[in-house]
Amino acid sequence: MAYAPWMGEPLDTWFTREVLTHERALMRFLHRNWRDHDEVEDLRQEIYVRVYEAASRRFPDSPKSFLFTTARNLLADRVRRQRIVSITAMGDVEQLHVLKDELEPERWCSDREALMHLAWALDRLPDRCREVFWLRRVEDLPHKEIARRLGISVKTVEKHIAKGLRLMTNDLHMDRKPKIAPAPATRARELAREPS
Repeated sequence: MAYAPWMGEPLDTWFTREVLTHERALMRFLHRNWRDHDEVEDLRQEIYVRVYEAASRRFPDSPKSFLFTTARNLLADRVRRQRIVSITAMGDVEQLHVLKDELEPERWCSDREALMHLAWALDRLPDRCREVFWLRRVEDLPHKEIARRLGISVKTVEKHIAKGLRLMTNDLHMDRKPKIAPAPATRARELAREPS
């Protein structure tokens, strides 16, 4: 049986007591935030693996928070991966007989529409939440740096990121579309207007 390196408690005992007790809440969270419910069991297992591996090095101070932060990060990773086309899946690009800069109008419009939809979802976030979310997810700043820049606690940064992720995931996964013309330009909308 594996033991936590700094506490002497069996890791399996800790995991059962501190993590598995939240399984029902975790499953509700996953069903609420992930469109493909057939993948929820696999997502749960991957979350458990990540939490278990992290706990084998050091038990988190707040196991429930750590569990749900891990879940949110995994969902964000999956969303990012779904939006990236694998180069190997494309096969031999040379055999496609197209120029790299050549882009079909339908695809160009579709990509532009997706980016506008993302900008719309980002615009819907509360101001401070949007600012924190932008600094973390776009500018890739660490939580401590965001907290320092904005004069807020790291815990508040984490809450804003979680809230932003939840709200944007709801907007993007529920296939909601903007019903009215977008508000004045934000950074994301400006990016959408720039030619690639």
